[in-house]
Amino acid sequence: MIIKTAEYLQSEADWRKCPAAYLPEYAFIGRSNVGKSSLINMLVNNKNLAKTSSKPGKTQTINHFLINKNWYLVDLPGYGFAKTSKTNREKWSKMISDYLLFRENLQLVFVLVDARLEPQRIDLDFINNLGEKGVPFAIIFTKIDKNTTGKTMSNMQKMKNVLLETWEELPLMMKSSAVSAAGKEDILNFIEEINEQFNSAK
Repeated sequence: MIIKTAEYLQSEADWRKCPAAYLPEYAFIGRSNVGKSSLINMLVNNKNLAKTSSKPGKTQTINHFLINKNWYLVDLPGYGFAKTSKTNREKWSKMISDYLLFRENLQLVFVLVDARLEPQRIDLDFINNLGEKGVPFAIIFTKIDKNTTGKTMSNMQKMKNVLLETWEELPLMMKSSAVSAAGKEDILNFIEEINEQFNSAK
């Protein structure tokens, strides 16, 4: 897939106020500071589209972007550590949960995890929660440019091993780097395949 246009649409704290649900939609989420906004900007060839920050908790709303005039990319708040109040964290958690459960045109959630780390409980809890609720997702291992290939593969295998303890079938897993653009084609081609299925089912 070639990205020709990527435009910001709106930011909402309530999924019911999101854009009309007639186009396929893909959400990106991960632990705070996993490199989510940088990855999104790499995918769409625009380093300023999604707001990036070295401080966790920068994204605080459901942020919609229209890509190629025919699908939505959604930047969701990170889960886990953020320097904010317990009330805000609970509010964000409900906002994300409601969006994931009720957004009817949501095709897939991309869960971003740091390739430099062994499986983290916070990521596993979020992934298992998606599985329990029947929300389709794939895992993207980020920041592979900051890791050796061997370490990345080892951490990916450890993630598979942990999930296989309770999962019958593993989710799709991909690698990426916002710096080198590794994984860009794989991610975009996967989205394109789902878009084709969405359009043919109309």
